[in-house]
Amino acid sequence: MTNRDRIELLLLGIVWGASFLFMRVAAPEFGAVALVEVRVAVAALFLAGVLAWRGGFAELRGAAAPMTVVGVLGSALPFVLFAYATIHITAGTAAVLNASAPLFAAVVAYLWLKDRLTMARVAGLAIGFAGVLLLAWDKIAVSGPAAWAIAAGLVASLSYGVSVNYMKRRLGHVSPLAAAAGSQIAATLVLLPLAAAYWPQVTPSLLSWLSVIALGVICTGAAYAVYFRLIGRIGPAKAITVTYLMPVFGMLWGLIFLHEPITTGMAVACAVTLVGTALASGNLGANRSRSGAKRRTLTPVEGGQRPAGETS
Repeated sequence: MTNRDRIELLLLGIVWGASFLFMRVAAPEFGAVALVEVRVAVAALFLAGVLAWRGGFAELRGAAAPMTVVGVLGSALPFVLFAYATIHITAGTAAVLNASAPLFAAVVAYLWLKDRLTMARVAGLAIGFAGVLLLAWDKIAVSGPAAWAIAAGLVASLSYGVSVNYMKRRLGHVSPLAAAAGSQIAATLVLLPLAAAYWPQVTPSLLSWLSVIALGVICTGAAYAVYFRLIGRIGPAKAITVTYLMPVFGMLWGLIFLHEPITTGMAVACAVTLVGTALASGNLGANRSRSGAKRRTLTPVEGGQRPAGETS
């Protein structure tokens, strides 16, 4: 991984962490559905323009059905649920919930695609979900909007987990950029009737409009373009490590711009969730394997089996 790759991963963590800040600002005025409709429509226009510039529209033919499924499960549904969640919980809390998506992806891959789960990954799942439970416990214990917001964030993360596995199974022949553009177009069309029905009666403020446009252009369209480029250069297993940066910046932006407190409980829950996610997604084990392989190269007299590679 080059320094440029590391910088782009850091920028993605900063941008995607900020998405929860923008939702927290705009969702109360737009409402969850209308906000997401504008977000995915702006992203669809941006990505469709990039795809057209690269001459990739031919890839969209014959893939409308799977792209619609990915658009619903990977964008429309989780975006709406997280937008709803940020009305009732802090941006940092929502970002930590989002970090559990790779945990759900690992479970879905095991149940559906029969991906192998090592003992380390099983331990990671247990640790990661314990971190989420630690974060949500006080909100679950008291029924109300915050409890429903936690539930919405977890369902959204589950939806991401199903979507990424479905995409691996049904859209493996389509380039990531074409799949992203097609899915955002599909999400826009699916949400359009609901957005028309739930469009805010009071015109949102300029700050809310700027926030939702930033969500569409920067946090969705431009971020996807960078992410797909990283996948092509360093592979999905390394690119997905951006997930570990999002809660940090989500809490940081909430603290700086919205004065949302970062409690000790939030910090501990975030750390536990990220350790579990790193184990469950295979990245922590992969790093150990690579370092071990390097040591064996330098000292060839050492024995031992080469660890199995991870599934991203």
